[in-house]
Amino acid sequence: MSSERGRLIVISGPTASGKSTLWRRLVALPGVRFSVSATTRSPRPGEVDGRDYHFLDDREFDRRLAAGEFLEHAEVHGRRYGTLRAEVERALAAGEDLVLEIDVQGAEQLRGCGLPMVSIFVAPPSEEVLRERLRGRGTESEEEMKRRLAIVRREMDRAGEYDHVVVNDDFERMLAEVLDLLGLEEKA
Repeated sequence: MSSERGRLIVISGPTASGKSTLWRRLVALPGVRFSVSATTRSPRPGEVDGRDYHFLDDREFDRRLAAGEFLEHAEVHGRRYGTLRAEVERALAAGEDLVLEIDVQGAEQLRGCGLPMVSIFVAPPSEEVLRERLRGRGTESEEEMKRRLAIVRREMDRAGEYDHVVVNDDFERMLAEVLDLLGLEEKA
């Protein structure tokens, strides 16, 4: 066990902004781990329970919420998400940096938690680019896509609440910027 305490690395941004691709690269680094959130949404193709999310039904989510097991929780796109307190406390005590991909509501709740934290907002270069990325994913119905795009502006308005805002106009350039901000290095 490390004598140094780890930190939370909070990553937020609109849907299809590139935040998932970013956290996947960060957790490939030594000493950096992903915080697996709980959610009431259904798994997407290829997602695995316990690796990508803890997929819970509404009843189980409510039970855990009532028991105080969440460090933060929020409703996004009609589904609930939350970060399990025990997982975070174990990782930080072990000296690991823990990456959380969470929405703006969850990030707001974490700001007052007293844990060491750095927050990064991943912004798309434009709303049109974001719209095309979302269409290219092909995982949402037209109605779901409209609902997600309606939320994008509200999320973008809150980017200034983060320690850092990075624009994903070129992923590798953005990654280098994030690594520099965090004092981390990728091995060549």
